[in-house]
Formats: sequence, structure tokens, C-alpha cells
Amino acid sequence: MNLNTNKLIFVFTSILLLMTTFAVSSEKNITYMQILQKPNDLDLNLKYAQQQGKMGNFKQTISTLERLNMLYPDNTEIKLYLLSVLVQVDSPEKANTIIEEMKLRRDLSAEDLETLQEIEEELKDREPGLWTFAADFSTGAVFSDNVNSVSSSGFKDSSGAREVFNSPKFDRTLSGSMGLSASRPVGEESSLLINLSHTSSEQYFETDDDYQSYGLTLGLDTVFAGQSISPYLILSKSDYQHDSDSFSKMYGLGGFFSVGERNSFSYGWSYSNSKGNNNIMDTTANETNSSGHGITLGHDFILNELITTNISLGYSDSDARVDSGNDYENYDIGLGLNFAFPWAYIAVTNSFSFNDYKKEDTSVNNTIRSDFTNTFDIMLTKAIGDIFPTIDPNRSLFINLSYEKLISDANIINYDYITDSFSLSFSKSFRLN
Repeated sequence: MNLNTNKLIFVFTSILLLMTTFAVSSEKNITYMQILQKPNDLDLNLKYAQQQGKMGNFKQTISTLERLNMLYPDNTEIKLYLLSVLVQVDSPEKANTIIEEMKLRRDLSAEDLETLQEIEEELKDREPGLWTFAADFSTGAVFSDNVNSVSSSGFKDSSGAREVFNSPKFDRTLSGSMGLSASRPVGEESSLLINLSHTSSEQYFETDDDYQSYGLTLGLDTVFAGQSISPYLILSKSDYQHDSDSFSKMYGLGGFFSVGERNSFSYGWSYSNSKGNNNIMDTTANETNSSGHGITLGHDFILNELITTNISLGYSDSDARVDSGNDYENYDIGLGLNFAFPWAYIAVTNSFSFNDYKKEDTSVNNTIRSDFTNTFDIMLTKAIGDIFPTIDPNRSLFINLSYEKLISDANIINYDYITDSFSLSFSKSFRLN
């Protein structure tokens, strides 16, 4: 498996996370805009590494760690974790290269040296394979103090009249996911990815997040004019327990390139189409059938071995079957500050989103809706093996803790609200060949 394979896996599995909805990390945390435009962003890399069990994409972790290894070449923990994953996916050539480099270092602790020797022993009898197969599993929970986005005033408009917003606020969602992935090189500078995934989600009080979802991803990664180019196709289906089933597809292209040793730029374009089936529980599901496209731009900067920054810009346009209250344009800007401490990774992000709707929703009032949201997020990620080596000697079991605060300001009272959420998740990957 070459570097292009890892780039491919990062781009495609990140997009699939958005398409199939991962309950362990709130949908509001990560948007499609933020994914392709920030391939070197520490925050997004780590979030997707923790959530990679959703698609069953084992190579997601490799893609993340290779980027981190380039950003922080002296960080021993990143290298050892990357080695453990390379062993599991049967990539001995790349693992041996890292091992030889680490042997030249004089600052390895006795424990790190012992881990390195164990990995080297495991590699001795391995032969590289053409196809790489892997399985991934994850589980977690999200706790929200305003799951239904109840307005701060406690009121809402409905058909021109003002009434009390009675929806429940506090709730928690549990989820579990698994997946299978296969990847292989195609020529010297290209690689192919095939991924199947399944997720089960259960909400405690409400039923919006009670569903089973399935996904298929096909992707190709190659290099053109010194840039990594990645076209893809993603299909997904979600079976809701108390609502209509939904289907979606997305295709597009993403890419990135570096300028010097400290700067990297990224870009992306996508087209998506989603549909819902009407049923006795939801006779108007097809009103929100929509298609849309989006473009993204991003810049990442390495300040030093500890700190990196990122800036992202995005635009998307959505057109629905019933225009009123569903058609809108979205503008995003995001700022991030990431810290690679020896004891954990901490990422802080602050993003701003502007939503301009095209037609008024008469079921609310006769005003054309316009929103502004500010989302603050802080995340900490740690390998369980760093705390309990006997439980996770290869440092392949991860815990992720995050907090998000979302403030929405709109010209319609229904959409003025504040939401705080906490999430806890665990993820682990397994090699199948």
C-alpha cells in the first residue's frame, strides 16, 4: 500500500461519515465543507480516526497518522501507533522503513524500544499482499441539553401564530457501527478503495435517531501535475424506525497540494442527491427530496512541532422538490488551532455558517428564513494503551472526548437557540488478512 492509497482512504471515508450520519459525534461537528478542504487539519483527522468504525474503514487511521507523522516527525507515539496499524493491515515494507528510522534515535524510552522490537518480530514472517482487507468497530454516546433545538425564548411560530415550544430538550443517543473495507494499488501512483458499512443508532427519549444505515463507497486516487486527485462515488440508505427510509448518492472530486514545508492547500467539488420514501408515518417525506452541489477551499499552516492552524471556506447550494423552507444557500468559514501534546491531542475549532433560504415556509410564517450559527468545539483524543498498556499494547483502541456549543441566530424565532453537547466514543480496528 502506497501513500496515495492512504490519501484516497482519508478523502473517501471522511465524506462517507457525513453521508451516513455518525451518532457518536454530532452531525453539527463536521460538515462536508470541512472535510475535503482540510486534509491536514489535526481536529478533523482525529475525529475521523475515532469515528472510522462507522464505515469499517481501517485505513482511515493510517491516513490520519501519516499526516500527523509528517507534521510532527519527532513524536514517538505517532510513529509507534502508525507502525501497529501498518502491521495489522499487512504493509511490512512501509513499516520496516519507519522501524529503521526509529532505530537511529537515541531518545527512545525502554518501553518504546520494547514495543518497537515486538512490532519488528511480528513483521518478520509477513509478505505484502495485493489486496488489504480490514474490519472496524466503534461504539459511543452523545449527550445533548437541547436535542430538538428548542428556541431560547421557549416559543415558536406556526402558521402565523405564536405558540409554546414543547419539544423535549435533554436526550442521549447510543450507537454502534462496523464495516469492511478493501483497498489495493493500481499502478505506481493510483489506488482503489471499496468500502461497506453498517451503523445502528438508538435515541433514548426521542425517535429521530433510531435507525439502521448502510453505505457503499467506491473511490480512486491518483496524482496529476503534482497534486493528489480523488474522484469518488458514495451510495447510502438509512432505515428509520419511525419515519420513512431515505436514499442518497454523492459523487465528486477532492484534492490537495503542498507549498513549501509549512503550507498546504486543499479544494473539493461535490454533487449530491437524496430521496425519502413516503409511508403512513410520514406522508410528506418526498417534499424534502433534494439535490445540491458544493465547493471548498482550505489552508493549513504548521507553526511548529506542537501547534498547527487551519482556515476553511465553503459554499453549497441545495434545491428541494418543495422549494418553500427547503431551498437554501450556505456559506462557511472555519478557524482551527491544534495541539499535539505528548500525552494527548487537543483541537479547538470555531466555525461560522450563514444560511440564506430562497422561499418562505408558510407553515411557519411569511418571512424568508435567514440563519447565522457559531459552533465552538474542543476535543481530546488518547490511546487506551498509553494509560493501560496491558489492555491495549498496540495502542489501537482509542477514546475520544469532545464538547460542542452551538449558537443559532435567525430572523425567525423558531431557529434562535443554544445547544451544548458532550460525546464519548471508543473505536478499534482489526486486520483480516
